[in-house]
Amino acid sequence: MALGPRLEFKQSQQLVMTPQLQQAIKLLQLSNLELSEYVEEQLEENPFLERVNEANDPAADRRQRDENTADGANNDTPSSKEEEPPVSPLDMASEQINAEASQNLDVQYDDIDPDSSGSDRAKQDEYATNDWANSTNGGTAPMDDRQFDAALTKEISLKDHLTEQLKIANLDHQSLIIGAELIDQIDEAGYLRTSVLELSERLGADKSAVISVLKIIQNFDPCGVGARDLKECLSLQLREQDRLDPAMESFINNIELLAKGDLKGLIKVTQASEEDVRDMISEVRALNPKPGYAYGGDTVHAVVPDIFVRQGPDGMWKVELNSDNLPRVLVNNTYHAEIIKGATRDEDKLFLNEQMTNANWLAKSLDQRARTILNVASEIVRQQDGFFAYGIKHLRPLNLKTVADAIEMHESTISRATSNKYMATPRGLFELKYFFTASIASSSGGEGHSAESVRHRIKELIEAETQKTVLSDDRIVEILKAENVEIARRTVAKYRETLNIPSSVQRRRNFAKQAI
Repeated sequence: MALGPRLEFKQSQQLVMTPQLQQAIKLLQLSNLELSEYVEEQLEENPFLERVNEANDPAADRRQRDENTADGANNDTPSSKEEEPPVSPLDMASEQINAEASQNLDVQYDDIDPDSSGSDRAKQDEYATNDWANSTNGGTAPMDDRQFDAALTKEISLKDHLTEQLKIANLDHQSLIIGAELIDQIDEAGYLRTSVLELSERLGADKSAVISVLKIIQNFDPCGVGARDLKECLSLQLREQDRLDPAMESFINNIELLAKGDLKGLIKVTQASEEDVRDMISEVRALNPKPGYAYGGDTVHAVVPDIFVRQGPDGMWKVELNSDNLPRVLVNNTYHAEIIKGATRDEDKLFLNEQMTNANWLAKSLDQRARTILNVASEIVRQQDGFFAYGIKHLRPLNLKTVADAIEMHESTISRATSNKYMATPRGLFELKYFFTASIASSSGGEGHSAESVRHRIKELIEAETQKTVLSDDRIVEILKAENVEIARRTVAKYRETLNIPSSVQRRRNFAKQAI
């Protein structure tokens, strides 16, 4: 066989991560605060980008033309109705938004998925608009990187400190959701300002479950956090110091006598000597009545929801983007046309065209980001409608693949879209990732059970035990199988351990000790 050079043509496909695609992926996983800062940087650098306001908002212009047309059609009879405020193009339900047609939208996050076809990606482009509002910065110049980094590293907020401890507390998914809501309701002084009953009703959880998680949070640092009043705050700190004896407990329960300076009254209620009471006064005054103030207040940023979920008059759940939270930019084509005419050098024309291309890509990327978050949130609400209607016990098993298949996107896209994104619901404010739970198979072959609902059922069974009816793990397996839950004994043992519940042998011993 002779060897020699030859030419060959070969056709192949490969993924090229263009700068524009990298930008789209980056924007999707940013939080709303990080997105606003990024857009501010681009507004400073790119001369063809403009921040949208009432003067240059095309949506507002369209609304004004519609109003003028309506007025012209009815100019013979003046209207007696008050003029309604303009409605943001994003302030509409998801089905209204998805009805809009997308034009010339090229950027797609699923371009990174080799299994995604062009037709699949085309189905995702049912809505597009470049009218995103940036109301978070109010037109002020962003602080420089040095100042921003210094502010971030200056102090950790109380909420972040408690959340980090919650993550390592070895709790089940239901308890994590309850814990996150409890932490959200703790003020900067460290006090829980919402009643346990109100929280349990809002979440659809048992009051005992909320109290159980609250007790865990009250063991977090700083000591005294999560208290519902001053007496409980001081009691938590004294218990930590092993100083909450009966006399001290009586002292705390009558703390108002200390405020009045009634030393004799304190001696009477505590049944202690004057010297002991004075020692107790010194101990109490050494405590911190507002433990939350030990953590930063200047750098605490309130969590702003990306999505609103409301129940409509027809009983259906309406999913809406938070229009006040979305940066809104316009591309000034007129200014570009004027500037490019005066450019004489090829380098200048190249620079101007690159800036114009970047401006268009940013507008399209912002649009795609918003629509992707809306589609993902809408599917989560559809999958978890039982939670929104009846509470935490009705969380369904859900994973990234289920949502990805439903809206024809890649799992990595769903993961990015749910990171640091929050949903405001009638049951509270939740991160989108909270709605993903594992699945336990059904013994009858029907729909699987959420792992969190199974854990909750195990906890209910054990809480209902008496000294004569302590359930072994094998017996719990039998009960769950009778309820169409296919589960192994080792799984029951694992779930029991995550709930910090001792074995059946230890529980029998505990009952025996209580009976003595």
